[in-house]
Amino acid sequence: MNRLLVLGSVNADHVLRVPHFPRPGETLAGHSYRVVPGGKGANQAVAAARLGAAVSFIARIGDDAIGHQMKTGFAQDGIDVSAVELDDTLPTGIAIIYVSDEGENSIGLSAEANGALTPAVVKGHEAMIADAHTLLLQLEVPLESVFEAARLARSHGTRVVLNPAPAQPLPAELLALVDLITPNQTEAELLTGVRVTDEASAREAAARFHQMGIGEVMITLGSQGVYCSKGQQQALMAGFRVEAVDTTAAGDTFNGALLAADLAGASFQDAVRFAHGAAALSVTRFGAQSSIPTRQEVDAFLLEQTAQGY
Repeated sequence: MNRLLVLGSVNADHVLRVPHFPRPGETLAGHSYRVVPGGKGANQAVAAARLGAAVSFIARIGDDAIGHQMKTGFAQDGIDVSAVELDDTLPTGIAIIYVSDEGENSIGLSAEANGALTPAVVKGHEAMIADAHTLLLQLEVPLESVFEAARLARSHGTRVVLNPAPAQPLPAELLALVDLITPNQTEAELLTGVRVTDEASAREAAARFHQMGIGEVMITLGSQGVYCSKGQQQALMAGFRVEAVDTTAAGDTFNGALLAADLAGASFQDAVRFAHGAAALSVTRFGAQSSIPTRQEVDAFLLEQTAQGY
């Protein structure tokens, strides 16, 4: 089976539901406080594994209760955790998340053990990178480590997928190593200079990514869907309309689902539709990894949508 290797962050998400995001100086009465597993790298690894991919994960966690708990949970989802390392000096990463009544989220991060995922640690797992079919990266670990992983992957012929989140400027040398990039509108604008609002502007941004040497581009446009550009295939592919209660990890679910379907041999269009379905289901549930559906749930959802003409 084609193996997906995810390199990225692990966070303990402290989630509080609030009527709206606090304004400066405002104190809000929240409710439904929970601590749940999160982190973009972990979310994407869990999503891909639950949705059928063979997944290995390179990450760093604290030698604390929440870190051990999450590592056990990854293994229960079928993830190879042999490269999830313990740090005896730093705690597991932390995210503070507000979820509004509209289902939107606002997030603050403290890297903690994620910041100790150094280029030297990445280099120590070169054999795992070389053996993988695809390497999936995000930006919640040190940028120099992301670059090292991409460089090693390129040298061994491993496909490189970058979800450039959270948004930050990136060097041209890193982008030139990427085979598929999956930004949202904000990230696409930061990296290309094009303000992405619709299909036409997404097409312009995708063209600039191609000029950087990136062969495949998928720009998520919220309720409008995803603009996909790959070879001769360029299209805005609509998603599904659902009632969102929490958008945390929706993008991570999309990325994990997309690659799970792709590695299983799905067509370009079917992989994107599967990813849309997984992300749609995730926003109808609370939490990060707790919101990620199984492959069976996504298949059933897509059958229902097909029956309704979507």
